[in-house]
Amino acid sequence: MNISTALLQALKDYGADEVFGIPGDFALPFFRHIETSNILPLYTLSHEPAVGFAADAAGRYRGTLGVAVVTYGAGALNMVNPVATAYAEKSPLVVISGAPGAAEGKMGLGLHHQVKHLDSQRLVYNEVTCAQAVLDDPETAPAEIARVLTMARELSLPVYIEFPRDMVDVACAPVPAYVSSHGKPEAAQACARQVMALLKAATSPTLMLGVEVRRYGLEKKVAALAERLAIPTVTSFMGRGILAETSAPFAGTYLGLAGEDGVREEVERSDGLLMLGVIMCDTNFGVSKRQVDMRHAAQAFGRQVKFNHHLYPDIPLPDLVDALLEIAEPLGSAKPVDWAAPTGLPADDAAIKPLDIATAVNDLFVRHGKMPIASDIGDCLFTAMDMAHTALVAPGYYATMGPGIPFGLGLQAASGLRPLVLVGDGAFQMTGWELGNCRRLGLNPIVLVFNNAAWGMLKAFQADAGYNDLDDWRFADIAPSLGGKGVRVETRKALADALEAAWQDDSSFQLVEIIIPREEISPTLKRFTEAIRQKSALAKEA
Repeated sequence: MNISTALLQALKDYGADEVFGIPGDFALPFFRHIETSNILPLYTLSHEPAVGFAADAAGRYRGTLGVAVVTYGAGALNMVNPVATAYAEKSPLVVISGAPGAAEGKMGLGLHHQVKHLDSQRLVYNEVTCAQAVLDDPETAPAEIARVLTMARELSLPVYIEFPRDMVDVACAPVPAYVSSHGKPEAAQACARQVMALLKAATSPTLMLGVEVRRYGLEKKVAALAERLAIPTVTSFMGRGILAETSAPFAGTYLGLAGEDGVREEVERSDGLLMLGVIMCDTNFGVSKRQVDMRHAAQAFGRQVKFNHHLYPDIPLPDLVDALLEIAEPLGSAKPVDWAAPTGLPADDAAIKPLDIATAVNDLFVRHGKMPIASDIGDCLFTAMDMAHTALVAPGYYATMGPGIPFGLGLQAASGLRPLVLVGDGAFQMTGWELGNCRRLGLNPIVLVFNNAAWGMLKAFQADAGYNDLDDWRFADIAPSLGGKGVRVETRKALADALEAAWQDDSSFQLVEIIIPREEISPTLKRFTEAIRQKSALAKEA
């Protein structure tokens, strides 16, 4: 076996189901092996940022590895932002970059795509990955591959593999099989007993779920834990979509002052809050009315558990969940009532507001069943908070623009399900053209473009700034040239009709361009921006 085959087989064995990429000269030899080996299917896109986002989304949905393959320099450096997104949001993305061969590096000439020196790219990736390897030695390559892929799985973070193009056909041994490096079971059990003591002593115990629950494939187990504890169970903003594919009770998503009052009070007044896999960041907690009292909270994240002045190191989240399931008992008198999404859009000629879009989507889900959602950042994501609880991938913390469309392509490739994609007009200008690959790849998402001719979320903070305004590009008119179908809607009746028609037609991607008055924003974004302003004003006064 050669190093290429060993690497591809290891990716599959460690949990990857596909490869996303763009070929380039330093990566062409490896791409040939990807195609001819048929070990993993290959999805090629048009721009490296989309490759990274699509691979990230595939890994997020499955709770396993996503794989992005690009060329050296111009390819890999063009993908740094998506990899930074994956790092910030705890996603196990495997970046594989072709690289110059050993002989080329000794020529004494600057090589095309080289920046400062041949190691510049690897040094850049050191900042956005948790482990790196250069496959320049066939004797060490199998162990190096196993090391970085294990790190990706164990830490749920991106890793970087540099593959010199003169090494792809070199013989090597198979990559060692994945062996889970669990922490100490006794420590996890002791920690679980302390957590249960905290919950039993509380008058208002609450369970909050975050991204690591999905990253480690724990949704079924956590659903069983939530049902057994019978206490209010919510998700963080970033964790929206967790439990959507289970029968566990769901009380809503915590958004602080931007969310529902009942959910906010459950979290902020809880004297026994258990946070499983929740990132402590501003998008999750920055608009809290009152700070979560960590003296009465337990946070399990990043292979450790913190509560009060106690710290349990080296407690992987899967170990803690298993230990809790062994001793969990009902603590609530009744299960919380599921949160109800708004339905019943009036079929009239009124202009469309963001909440109307959520309502129309919910009506569609009632008629035909839920769809997984991929969302870009901006008001489309805040509008998603009013949509029925379903699987969701979105850049909720790193908050970069542009993932929406490639997230949707990666989501469909990984799930086999037709997704609903939410994207603003500004973000669509960045990566919307990747829809042109759908026909070739056999993908057919339904895409909702929120067109308010502005960077809407920025406009919400700076209503009078002209630089946040955009031109009207009439995206629906472009859809046929990209191989899909498009319709432009300006009334609520037209929106409802367009969604139904899009659902009925699965022959290609369907683009519904929704015209929204520039001044209209979702109720959630309005509450969010008002809370940010209030907190900023208080900070200045202090």
